[in-house]
This record gives sequence, C-alpha cells and structure tokens, in this order.
Amino acid sequence: MIRFDEENLSKLHTASELLADKYGAPDTAGRREFDEKARAYYYGVILRDRRKELKMTQGELAEKAGTARSYIARIERGETDMQLSSFLRIAHALDMDFAPVYG
Repeated sequence: MIRFDEENLSKLHTASELLADKYGAPDTAGRREFDEKARAYYYGVILRDRRKELKMTQGELAEKAGTARSYIARIERGETDMQLSSFLRIAHALDMDFAPVYG
C-alpha cells in the first residue's frame, strides 16, 4: 500500500485555485477570456483529430467545407472563434453527425 505524506498533500493546489491565480476567479473577464480560448482549442482538436482519422488534408477539408485552408488551420490551432454554422459545415464535411437527444 502506498502512503502519502499528508503535509505535502496539503500543499497541493486544485486546478480551480491555479486557474483563479492565473486568469482570475470564475465570472471575471480574464477567466471568461481563458474559457473561450480553451473551448476554441478543444473544438479545434476534435475537428483536427477527425480529419486525420479520415486521412484528409486541411486543403481537402477546406474544399469539401467550402472554406479556406488557412481558416481550417486557424481553427485547428484554436486561434479563431468560429460561428456555429461554420462548425456544423466543417463537421458535416468530416461525416460527423449531431443528432438531438430527447428526454
């Protein structure tokens, strides 16, 4: 059985504490900005991973989605905030389906 040093454990910080220290408390402008950037990055990773799973280039995806390759690259790096319509168009080009969930 592994034993942990309680004194050392008490010095550890939670993720919430670290985020608050660096970006501000929840519901502050700094924290909202961080959350928005993190969300953009997260969705970009999902789309990039699916594109790679399909062995598709950014150019091929851009053509299929009716957008520019540079826009796809910025999305995948989390550098741009895309509209829902753009997300759905790109997701559709990647054969991703979003069905409603009921009850």
